[in-house]
Amino acid sequence: MSKLVPPHGGNELKPLLIPVAERPAEMKRAESLKKVPMTSRETSDTIMLAMGAYTPLDGFMGKADWKGVCGDMKMASGLFWPIPITLSATKALADSIGIGEEVALVDEETGEIMAIMDVSEKYVIDRDFENQHVYRTTDKAHPGVQKVNSQGDVNLAGRVRCLSEGEYPSKYKDLYLRPAESRAVFAEKGWSKVAAFQTRNPMHRSHEHLAKIAIEVLDGVFIHQVLGKLKEGDIPAEVRTEAIGAMIDHYFVPGTVIQAGYPIEMRYAGPREALLHALIRQNFGCSHLIVGRDHAGVGDYYGPFDAQHIFDTLWEGALVTQPLKIDITFYCKKCYGMATAKTCPHGKEDQVNISGTKQREMLTKGEAIPPEFSRPEVVKILQKYYAGL
Repeated sequence: MSKLVPPHGGNELKPLLIPVAERPAEMKRAESLKKVPMTSRETSDTIMLAMGAYTPLDGFMGKADWKGVCGDMKMASGLFWPIPITLSATKALADSIGIGEEVALVDEETGEIMAIMDVSEKYVIDRDFENQHVYRTTDKAHPGVQKVNSQGDVNLAGRVRCLSEGEYPSKYKDLYLRPAESRAVFAEKGWSKVAAFQTRNPMHRSHEHLAKIAIEVLDGVFIHQVLGKLKEGDIPAEVRTEAIGAMIDHYFVPGTVIQAGYPIEMRYAGPREALLHALIRQNFGCSHLIVGRDHAGVGDYYGPFDAQHIFDTLWEGALVTQPLKIDITFYCKKCYGMATAKTCPHGKEDQVNISGTKQREMLTKGEAIPPEFSRPEVVKILQKYYAGL
């Protein structure tokens, strides 16, 4: 029996990727079906379904699930789910598709057929309702709100059978771990308590401190980085991976950290997205998610600890994976090391506050990065990247 946390909603993972032997015939059949183009977010969600990261979903959500998830974080079955997973289409295309019809889901950026969906429902949503509940705002400047407002007028729901995971398996090779594979790695190491660390940035000293706190109390840390589409100005995954690898090699005990990536596209939904990240990590086998300051936030839409507080609102049994809540970390000149307000008695004048945004600004301007901010081995890799821009 595995000692790892069970997948969400049951005892088995539910990857929706069609077996390799069946794909050629299914792909040929898909080519003859009506095509539904998908945005980058919808393509990302399809790959998450394919790999089993969205267990136990079997496709894109219908209206009852959409409404329940937005309003109460519950699907119609009562299963906890914090953010709707939906697929949209133009009204003209939706009108041309019959209930019960199979359609091919196509990545609009590459033209690749990603999946076949059995359309079971077509419905119109209240965009403001979704935005207000999921993002806590209807401000059109919010990137998540922008995505919802720009999607097609009609949502299509139904079971999905996936034909491809896109470029991820070949482009990222060993970095791309499916939930079944991460669970196998954890089991091989004898880990039962694992903390996931979500990142879309190279790790600076504060991130390193968070990971090391987790290692002190658990078996290991799963540094799990975003491989899906990022914001303009974010550092590419290849550079980020090299920088994180340098930090692990030089500043962590061997065998305590695993670095991997997954194909999610950030929604910047703050507290709600923190819950989704925890749910996903439960499927990957992680017992905890490190939740620091402004997890998955953007701008000033959320308070610095809203993503921690939302876990306290969940009902018993909603989620097995738990948050590892850690205060804002900084370098203290008097402590001569990393600390938080819980461990450092000194004043703000002695604190060096560290942020990815500030580090990017310094790198862009060609400024020196102090060792209190980031490790020299990491800085060297990042400086090389920025010098080439």
